[in-house]
Amino acid sequence: MQIYLAVFRSRSQTLDFVARLRSFGIPASAVSTPKEANVGCGLSAKIGAFDLARAKRALAGGRYCAFVGFFRVENKYGRTFVYPA
Repeated sequence: MQIYLAVFRSRSQTLDFVARLRSFGIPASAVSTPKEANVGCGLSAKIGAFDLARAKRALAGGRYCAFVGFFRVENKYGRTFVYPA
């Protein structure tokens, strides 16, 4: 399963976004941002690939000035790779 992260520079905005996603019926959780991303506050919203488009629409409806971007996370060869989505 493809995993995507919505990365923010604010812990409170991350938690607010996770709550917003859940209120729209989108499964989401707050997770530690991988150090390979080199951005953010250390906390990101984790969503599945199937829900990425819905999450982007939910983001557009909120005021998230600390939003950095969406990133795709892959674990290969025992390492974590993070790519802009």
